[in-house]
Amino acid sequence: MSDNATVPTGNKAVLALGRAASGPGRMLEGLGRQLAFYVQVYGYIYRTLARYKTEVVRQISATFLGTGALALVGGTAVIVGFLTGTTGAEVALQGSTQLKNVGVEALNGFFAAYINTRIAAPLIAGVGLIATVGAGFTAEIGAMRISEEIDALEVMAVPPIPFLVTTRVLAGFIAITPLYAIALFTSFAVGKFVSITFFHQSVGSYDHYFSTFLIPRDIITSYIEVLMMSLVIISVHCYFGYTATGGPAGVGRAVGRSVRASLVGIMFVLLFASLLLYGNSHTLHISR
Repeated sequence: MSDNATVPTGNKAVLALGRAASGPGRMLEGLGRQLAFYVQVYGYIYRTLARYKTEVVRQISATFLGTGALALVGGTAVIVGFLTGTTGAEVALQGSTQLKNVGVEALNGFFAAYINTRIAAPLIAGVGLIATVGAGFTAEIGAMRISEEIDALEVMAVPPIPFLVTTRVLAGFIAITPLYAIALFTSFAVGKFVSITFFHQSVGSYDHYFSTFLIPRDIITSYIEVLMMSLVIISVHCYFGYTATGGPAGVGRAVGRSVRASLVGIMFVLLFASLLLYGNSHTLHISR
C-alpha cells in the first residue's frame, strides 16, 4: 500500500498545495545553479586559451565535421546546409505564391534576401546546431559523468569545467562562423534555383531585386544573432550533460531536457535580438 493511502484526505490536499507552492522555489534554485555554472564556464576562458589550445582545436574539428556516424554524412556543415537549403526553397515557394496573388512576383528576390537573412537562416541554423552539436555535447559529457570519467579528471588535478565545457563553448563560438556562412549561402542559392527553375522567374529580375535589398548590415546583424544563439545552445547542453544522473536513461533524459531548453532559449534570443537590432531599422523604404 502506498504512503498516500494512509494520509487523511485533508492532509493530502495540504501536501499537494505544499508541492505546488515549492515548485517556483525549485525552479529558481535550478536557475541559480545554472547561472553559477555559466559564470564558472565563462570565467575560465582565459585559462582555457592558455592551457588547453590543443583541446580547443580538436573540439573545433568535432563541431564542424562531426564525429562517428555524423562525420560519414559530411558533419554538421552538411546537415546545417541541408536544413537552411530546404528553408530557402520554402521561402521561395511561399514568396512566389503570395506575391503572384497581388501581381508582383518579380519581387521574389527581395523576399528571399529579406526573410532569409533576418529570420529564416539564423533560426534554422540554430535548430541545426541544437540537433547535431548540442545534443552530441550533452550525450558525450553525460556519458563521461555517469562513467565517472569527470571524477577521474578531478583526481588527476585536471579541472573538468575548463577542460570539458569551456573548450566546447569556445569551439562552438569559433566554428559557427564557417557554419553560418555555408547556411546563408545555401539558403540563397537554393531559393534562387527554385524561383528560376520552378516558377520561371527572370534571372536578371531576380538578381536585381535580390542585390538591391540584400543589406550588408543585415548579414552582420544576423551573424551576431547566430553567435549569441551558439553561446546559449552550447552552454545549456553542456550544463545538462555535466549534471546528468541516473545512468544511461538519465543521459537520455538530459538530452531531451537540454533540447527543449535550448529551443526555448534561441527563440528568446531571436526575439530580443530582432527587437534590439531591427526594431528601429530605417534601411528599407518601399515608397516615400
